[in-house]
Amino acid sequence: MSADLPDPALVVLVGPAGSGKSTWALRRYRSAEVVSSDALRSVVGSGEHDLDASVEAFAVLEQIVAARLRRRLTTVVDTLGSDAPRRRGWLAAARAAGLPALVVVLDTPAAVCRARNAARDRPVPARVLAGQIAAQATTRSLLDQEGWDAVVEVAVAAGPETRVPATPPPALPAPGSETPLRHGVVLQVSRFPAEVDLLAWLREVAGAAEEVGFAGLAVMDHLIQIPQVGRAWDPLPEAWVTLGALAAATTRLQLGTLVSPVTFRAPGVTAKAAATLSALSGGRAFVGVGAGWWEREHAAYGLALPGAAARLDAVERAVETMKALWATGTRSYAGRHVCLPETTCYPRPVGDLPVIVGGGGARTLRIAARLGDGCNVTADDAGLEKVGTYLDLVREAGRRVEAVHATVLDLPLVGHDRDDTWRRVEARRGRTAAATFAARHHAGTATEHATRLRQLARHGVSTVFVSPLDLSGADDVHALGPVATALR
Repeated sequence: MSADLPDPALVVLVGPAGSGKSTWALRRYRSAEVVSSDALRSVVGSGEHDLDASVEAFAVLEQIVAARLRRRLTTVVDTLGSDAPRRRGWLAAARAAGLPALVVVLDTPAAVCRARNAARDRPVPARVLAGQIAAQATTRSLLDQEGWDAVVEVAVAAGPETRVPATPPPALPAPGSETPLRHGVVLQVSRFPAEVDLLAWLREVAGAAEEVGFAGLAVMDHLIQIPQVGRAWDPLPEAWVTLGALAAATTRLQLGTLVSPVTFRAPGVTAKAAATLSALSGGRAFVGVGAGWWEREHAAYGLALPGAAARLDAVERAVETMKALWATGTRSYAGRHVCLPETTCYPRPVGDLPVIVGGGGARTLRIAARLGDGCNVTADDAGLEKVGTYLDLVREAGRRVEAVHATVLDLPLVGHDRDDTWRRVEARRGRTAAATFAARHHAGTATEHATRLRQLARHGVSTVFVSPLDLSGADDVHALGPVATALR
């Protein structure tokens, strides 16, 4: 049920004693996210049934709820939920914080509540429980008038919980067969461990990616590790050499860069490298190309970094050059921006060799729509708008949108469960507010990320490059199984 609820959000539980509120909450949320009046009686009193401590417990509860909502953190209020003034106060606090606010009503048969209550060490007096059950109907009638974003009713049966059998994963292609880049999820590896056998580590990661069903594996093309990912002295192997090693270690994965800056090498040299990778891998290559941006690595390696307009001119020439060199024959080429006396480039690519243009600027999208085979933008709302713009430009250029790759780069934080996810948020957020960091990276489990990626397809996205924040080895790749096959 929680997969369908907004997060972060205020969630107010409503139900009498024995209705299953605490069990429902703790199955779906971290214990730190659930603010329970019973638990707070144990903190300020002698135990959860110490009714003499109720005033102090609710005072603490209000402070905790207010503090969490101010920080835009998911807050689950576990009380009877029958106090209308308190509910309205929590609703107002959520509105002030800009958080969704909803009520979850535990619709549990009265007989079940009574049976559960009777089995407790300290049961609620029968008269009190009867009053709570009677008040449930009155509370429910008020909720629709209070302005909640949603009132969710959860039916609780007396019998054991019914478990839905897991859906079997999609069948993987046979070794040696082509896994299309389109309608797939590509793992981007951007971090590499120090003081290990790097080739063995790469083989293990790539093998795990094949096993769980990723469509491909991409690497960044940088000369120094970028600050968004790690430290400058962290290992960062050269991209095309790394892809060549992976071509020998894999049989299914599409392999390529995301992206190769045009400032690093002449476009003809990149064309040669990509064509060779295609030949060595049996047609499993793609090339990402971009304008370049990081001044430090250019200066350190003695490379020029022209202005933005000149670099975009170079992107346009690069795509045209690569396409010309990969065409059949060795005849001369005279195009819009490029003239070549011959197009001798052997070995030729095996089959299609897609060129993905990275960047979401207006001119970059036009270049991608007219010359490239796809674009790559961020996976946030702004990026999804650019996907729509790119597809419109493809149509204006007289091309079929079905023939291009609308790709996004996603930077998820993936945990094994909700507790593990938030431990990872705390470990990586630095000075960024936890809620902001979690939202930026859609912090959640692999299953939750898979659901989110499937929704991206509705915006025209055909391929998702996934670069997890916490990818340290093959075990982490295996945990991404639901993500790997999300678009199939």
